[in-house]
Amino acid sequence: MTAIWLDDPVTTATYAWRLERADGVTLGFISHDRDVTISGLRYRAAPGMIPSTISRSDNLDIDSAEIEGVLTSAAISEEDLISGRWDGALLYIALVNWEDPDAEAMPLICGEFGQITHSGDGFTVEMLGATSFLDAAVAPVTSPSCRAEFGDRHCKISRHRHQIELPVTGIADDQIICTGLLGQAARYGYGELRFLEGANTGLSFPILSGQGDAVRLAEQPLHPVAEAIRVRLTEGCDRNFSTCRDRFANSLNFRGEPYLPGNDLLTRYPGA
Repeated sequence: MTAIWLDDPVTTATYAWRLERADGVTLGFISHDRDVTISGLRYRAAPGMIPSTISRSDNLDIDSAEIEGVLTSAAISEEDLISGRWDGALLYIALVNWEDPDAEAMPLICGEFGQITHSGDGFTVEMLGATSFLDAAVAPVTSPSCRAEFGDRHCKISRHRHQIELPVTGIADDQIICTGLLGQAARYGYGELRFLEGANTGLSFPILSGQGDAVRLAEQPLHPVAEAIRVRLTEGCDRNFSTCRDRFANSLNFRGEPYLPGNDLLTRYPGA
């Protein structure tokens, strides 16, 4: 792929950023002094948003970049960064011709947001390239507990069959109360709560435990939770074989080795 316009005697290159959040919100920014429309998406002028470093390679090294910028757009606020709305967002950066935006662009990097750090009115984002998945283990490590995530392609359980949408009926310390659970909140331990209304709309939080009609979140939302707003709760699994077998009847898809002897086998006998 070659951007012929880069050979022109006068430089008309500018950085174009396309950001796609996990909730579907898509934003475009361009390091130019005026807005530019590319493929139907309007890229807002943001001269302060420039990539500090970009590393590209044709081998198996991880492509990565550190992105620095100033919060010049209301769409990227420090509040959203802290609350986690940008966690896992997809980012595409390319050099484009601001005189002819539809001309062939030069892709620089495409990947997922990694660690996000912020200080004052600025932020730094670690960029994970397409080869970052090579950090994962080549073969799974044996374990007595299940290695699958509840509802993924290995587990094969339908998450939709184990979800419920209810209004919040009360707040008690670090617990969220939904009387519609009818005392079955324990089923949602290790699960997930997603806000469908209110200031935290679109954000999901892992559930530590549940008791009666109340669930306790692993971390508290940035914005206060109001009563009567609707939330979606997804059941969870403690990854034990007995839970998979007795509660979900899914023992055939259990991704663990509950009966495999461990390293402490010899110490289980008297006199060892």
